[in-house]
Amino acid sequence: MKRREWICGGVCALALALPAVLPLVLVAMGASGVARAQTGSATAATTGAVGSAAMPSMGPIVLVLPFDNLTDPTQMLPQTMPQAMGAAKNGAAKSDTANAGGADHAGGPTVSEASEMVNLDWIREAAAEVLNQRLTSVGFMAQSREDRQYALEHLGLPENFQPSRATAMRVAETLDAGYVVIGGFEADGARLHLTARVIDGTKLHESRELVEDGEIAQLLPLLDGLAWQVARELNPNLDVSRETFVAASQGVRLDAFEQYVRGVTERDPAERETHLKRAVALSPELTEAWMALGREEFEQQEYEDAAAAFAHIGAAHQSALEADFYRGLALIYSGGYEQAQAAFAAIARVLPLPEVVNNEGVALSRRGADGTALYRQAEGSDPKDEDYHFNLALSLHRKGETAEARREMEQALKLNSADSEAREMLAVWGGPASDAAKTVAADSSQAAANGPAGNAADSQSGDDAANADVARADAAEVLERIKRQYDGAAFRQAAMMLDSVEAARIATLPPTEQAEKLSADAREKLDEGLLLEAESEYRRALEADSHCAQAHGGMAEVMERAGDAAGARKEAEAAQADGGDARAELVLARMNLAAGDVSAAEADVNEALRLDAKSRAARDLKKVIENRKNAAARETTR
Repeated sequence: MKRREWICGGVCALALALPAVLPLVLVAMGASGVARAQTGSATAATTGAVGSAAMPSMGPIVLVLPFDNLTDPTQMLPQTMPQAMGAAKNGAAKSDTANAGGADHAGGPTVSEASEMVNLDWIREAAAEVLNQRLTSVGFMAQSREDRQYALEHLGLPENFQPSRATAMRVAETLDAGYVVIGGFEADGARLHLTARVIDGTKLHESRELVEDGEIAQLLPLLDGLAWQVARELNPNLDVSRETFVAASQGVRLDAFEQYVRGVTERDPAERETHLKRAVALSPELTEAWMALGREEFEQQEYEDAAAAFAHIGAAHQSALEADFYRGLALIYSGGYEQAQAAFAAIARVLPLPEVVNNEGVALSRRGADGTALYRQAEGSDPKDEDYHFNLALSLHRKGETAEARREMEQALKLNSADSEAREMLAVWGGPASDAAKTVAADSSQAAANGPAGNAADSQSGDDAANADVARADAAEVLERIKRQYDGAAFRQAAMMLDSVEAARIATLPPTEQAEKLSADAREKLDEGLLLEAESEYRRALEADSHCAQAHGGMAEVMERAGDAAGARKEAEAAQADGGDARAELVLARMNLAAGDVSAAEADVNEALRLDAKSRAARDLKKVIENRKNAAARETTR
């Protein structure tokens, strides 16, 4: 089965759950299938009707393959590599690593530890990981490592298979990817040479070679720069700056990122968890490591720890829906029903897929409340899933609505005649069993009579089997069924469709309201450190209204974080000209303070407080300025 088919199931479920947006979803799906809609035709279809300023571009599906390791081992400098590559001072790194679980680890030495040979093979996956993250952040549908593994398994290829160009295109076709990114890296002493090419699967065209060179210690900024080149190759009109791409990984230690990559590629579960715990200890802001750690702890049934790990994923992050889904499950399994309900409700407000609504109902029911309305909603979205009928039946029966409860349970049994639990419940509830229940009971009796023993006396009649079922059902309370499986591709696809619908709605607003809404969304992303997403949103806001002070102020902060001082000052001054913005004033205050102009910085921060008296950042910066002034005064009096 091709990837497109099972993605389509998730989007169709979304369409059922959101009848109001069904026309737009159908437009986006198009005649050629859901996955192909990502090439941009969907956006064009909706943009033409409502205008383009607020519409995000939906990029093509891209498959990034692990890079080839082209390094000649004889060129390595084992004794100098740790100094060149250390992401922090060796002593501190070793101390942090020890605190995170000890110095011994599998998979070869890390970049921050001295050894006889430095193992760089982890960079193969690191390259694909960084490029996937950055391309996704600017609107492309980059296939995850799990997607790639699915394709390799589907084609009967091993997980660590390094495909030729022809095989790479087969993998891409399995995933409906229109583009494939291939690359390689070569270390020469402490330096690294990175190359990549983009293959257009539809035109069978290969791009020019894209190159980044630098110190191995700068691996993450080098990969960020390469990701920008790849993104520009895929979309020459991309307006997110190279500086923002390179700044996207700022604050993340290289040794932490290595531990993260080793954690997601290690085969042994205990080793995976150990690596991931080291990663988050070294760089607590490494969201992807928290996400992977949460998944690992969930699989190991460490539910309380998993819920805590998933809680580190911000609401604006691209993995937020998945994190909330698994966090909700972990909370249900660990007895945190109220928090679980809140987690699923947060997803349902954005993406009311039936499995999400069902699980919200389960969490509500486990608290002793009535989840009937939620089970009805889930069943209405996907009436062919027996679990939703089963849960609705249980909920109705608790309310005393026994006749409808029996009808729902009979429907569950019709959808799955092997559902022994549904048959048991019908028998427990009394009254004439459904035809489906009778048929299943009779089949069970006949199978027993024809068994190897061949002794009809050992078989039970249908009535005897029903009586036994009653006894078993009485022995334990039957609980509502939880939907445990998260279909990441279907969720991402559905979320992108919803984003398009929301963008179409925003595009109908007056330009000033468009810019304000987009700026608010961008501010949320910026506060979570998502620079690429924030810059994209702010640029769209300025396309809608070039005089939006909030958008100029936000762009000033993005550029400041990216190290573009001239651009940051220009945007901050534009915000002043358009009415003023507190964030813009803080950017100017920080820049003036760094330049030693304390008086100008004080004026800027006072203006920021005038514009936003509740700004904690402004109050904190004002204290810094006051301390600087007091220190200068004391120095003068000496």
